Amino acid sequence: QVQLVESGGGLVQTGDSLRLACAASGGTFSNYAMGWFRQAPGKERQFVAAIHWSGGHTNYAESVKDRFTISRDNGKRTVYLQMHSLKPEDTAVYSCAAKWLGTAGPTGYDVWGQGTQVTVAS
Repeated sequence: QVQLVESGGGLVQTGDSLRLACAASGGTFSNYAMGWFRQAPGKERQFVAAIHWSGGHTNYAESVKDRFTISRDNGKRTVYLQMHSLKPEDTAVYSCAAKWLGTAGPTGYDVWGQGTQVTVAS
């Protein structure tokens, strides 16, 4: 089973960019669909983006579409979330997740990272 560790969070200003990374160890990384989720205080966990295990398809929440890009580097065993035009409402703990041979959808993830905090100031 793969283990996931997120990094790259921090404090930024509205309109800034930030790149999150999720490093995987164990398992066969290239066979996992990868997703990004976020959870703000007092809010439900929200699907952000996902990429198919083959890398051939991506999916985004409407709230981040055209601003965020998910990608993967199988050689580095890492999935990225490149975030642009950040807004205060993007503030949350961002977690990555994995599912074996999964599609780029919002559900079905079996393995989760601990998360990294993203704070967007006005």
